[in-house]
Amino acid sequence: MEFVDQIISWLQHLPPAGVLALMFFIAYIENIFPPSPSDVLLVFTGTLVGAGAVGFAPSLIVATAGSTLGFMTAYVLGRYFEQHVVSGRFSRYLPANAIHQVERLFQRFGYGVIVANRFLAGTRAIVSFFAGMSKMNLAVTTLLSAVSAAVWNSILLYLGVIFANNWRVAAEYLALYSKVATVVIGVALVICLWRFFRKRRATANAAAAND
Repeated sequence: MEFVDQIISWLQHLPPAGVLALMFFIAYIENIFPPSPSDVLLVFTGTLVGAGAVGFAPSLIVATAGSTLGFMTAYVLGRYFEQHVVSGRFSRYLPANAIHQVERLFQRFGYGVIVANRFLAGTRAIVSFFAGMSKMNLAVTTLLSAVSAAVWNSILLYLGVIFANNWRVAAEYLALYSKVATVVIGVALVICLWRFFRKRRATANAAAAND
């Protein structure tokens, strides 16, 4: 929390343009080097919005732009590394067939995941990276990630406005939400993988029986 408190101290002493620039950077970097305290810092920025130090609309715009650009940076990295993983030296550890299976699964549910991306605590960078590996439509992916970021960021800023000096209470709720969401996502992932491999095993057994 010392690092977060230091950034909050900077935000309190920056001019409006500086606050917006730092918000953009914080929102951007979260998708590249997670985990990042961007959610907590956006809630605090909401208190500055409530105090009239910075506008709600500019704050939402720069935060959403940073989130979207960060998402698309990870997306591009996913597309780049997919080629190297499939055909490069890592292919012996990650067979192309296995990667393509993951891509097919992600393509099946991917756009829905992108819409919910900002609400999936702890998985945002993973979602954007796999979206790139799956070569999902660039324009659609960019639009959906921007919409998801705009909705989530507006909620965070509004929480800061209404909680004001008690913004840390909102941050505590966010931390609880993050823990619950991580557990739920983890359980859902285990179930999906179990069903996938069970179906695959059943198909292999059926093929062996026919032979």
